[in-house]
Amino acid sequence: MTESWEPGAGSGKLEAGSGEQEARSWEQGKQYDYAMRPLRYSINVTLDGCCDHRAIPADEELHRHAIENLNRADALLFGRVTYEMMESAWREPARTGVRPDWMAEWGLPFARTIDAAKKYVVSSTLDRVDWNAERVRGDLGKAVHELKQQPGKGLFTGGVKLPLALAELGLIDEYEIVVHPRLAGHGPTLFAGLSKHVDLKLVSRLELGSGAVALRYEPRR
Repeated sequence: MTESWEPGAGSGKLEAGSGEQEARSWEQGKQYDYAMRPLRYSINVTLDGCCDHRAIPADEELHRHAIENLNRADALLFGRVTYEMMESAWREPARTGVRPDWMAEWGLPFARTIDAAKKYVVSSTLDRVDWNAERVRGDLGKAVHELKQQPGKGLFTGGVKLPLALAELGLIDEYEIVVHPRLAGHGPTLFAGLSKHVDLKLVSRLELGSGAVALRYEPRR
């Protein structure tokens, strides 16, 4: 799924992102604490690296896997575009049981799961959010760090641009890349513009019936 995180004027607030200097400062100042809720990220990509959700072949098993990911989290952290895209696709079917033409019957369990989930939304343009959600305000690094300090089993994020900002700040504790056996021939690609390398270690591998492979990594700290 593609997403556009919304940078604003360079104030160090959420809308501004971090900037390389602020990211370094945050990473130097924070102490990683394994007692904190982990922030997990998952994204689907084609074999040639395209992360546009329209290029991803969806099936029932992939949606069951996505439900498992959501169930590992106490709350979801989205940027505006991902939040609005998810809301427009899943909120109404979850509450009415009426499926749009594009949705298979096996999409309803995912709809109900994401509808019920607590959500935090990073946006400089939304005046309000009402899909079991609240806006995240202030400095991005500090705000997410505070969310991670709250008790629970974890946080989950998706999309493209917001996870880029979170990766810059060293706040993602698990990266899951689900690689699908398809060539898209176009972008967008993940983490374009990342200012530094992020070294990862493979912690699990799951092959789905479609031939897609879910690869989970943790940062080398």
